[in-house]
Amino acid sequence: MAKTRVVVAGAAGRMGRMLIRQIDETPGCKLAGALVRSTSGCVGQDAGLVAGVGDLGVTVGADAEAALADADVLIDFTTPETSLEYAAIAARTSTAHVVGTTGFSDEHMQALRVFGEEIAIVQSGNMSLGVNLLKALVRKVASVLGDDFDVEVVEMHHRQKVDAPSGTALMLGEAAAEGRGISLADHAVRKRDGNTGVRDTGDIGFATLRGGTVVGEHSVIFAGPQERVVLQHVAEQRILFARGAVRAALWAKGQPAGFYSMADVLGLADF
Repeated sequence: MAKTRVVVAGAAGRMGRMLIRQIDETPGCKLAGALVRSTSGCVGQDAGLVAGVGDLGVTVGADAEAALADADVLIDFTTPETSLEYAAIAARTSTAHVVGTTGFSDEHMQALRVFGEEIAIVQSGNMSLGVNLLKALVRKVASVLGDDFDVEVVEMHHRQKVDAPSGTALMLGEAAAEGRGISLADHAVRKRDGNTGVRDTGDIGFATLRGGTVVGEHSVIFAGPQERVVLQHVAEQRILFARGAVRAALWAKGQPAGFYSMADVLGLADF
């Protein structure tokens, strides 16, 4: 069987370099292109040397259209605006698109979903296999426990992270809301300060912590009368995000047009 040809966007960044290393180590996968901004000093260099795995014979470039012309899948951990630009190019070149970018607004997500009518798009606020299992568990627990169990999502990340709550925290909040059959937009409480009054039944609260070099920690607390259920995931290394993204890329090759999640990749959509 032919190898899955993968292009990495943001190839010179920390996640981009990890993705290149993971692709190089994954059977059935081949690096087909490495994209950066035209102003990057890495343009023209070998992608393998940039990632620290040795010469791979793939030159880092800025021409996405050319890179995707001979590829099966694009993996993209960039910015919301850049991801939408890449989605448009992926649609023109009939390339599947794995999107691990965070910080999307509702408008961004709506625009991204439109491209899912033309190509297979796998989008997740967190590509970790463990986090996506946690998401499925949160949905299930929320559907079983009643409204007398209050839901709180607590997350902590490194001091350099710029968006809050994290995309993963919002994803887990959405899972809890889906399990309850309610809208997260109508029930999310994303900040508390001063005299906030008592907690409203059905609220899904978020608490954000930032500091140090924490890769990512997420807990979903179901606090009920005289008992609590706590579901937690701790990320110890960022390579797990790259590992999940590459697994999504292998799955996305040949999939029909559609907007997919990691639950589809892992067979958890009906859990």
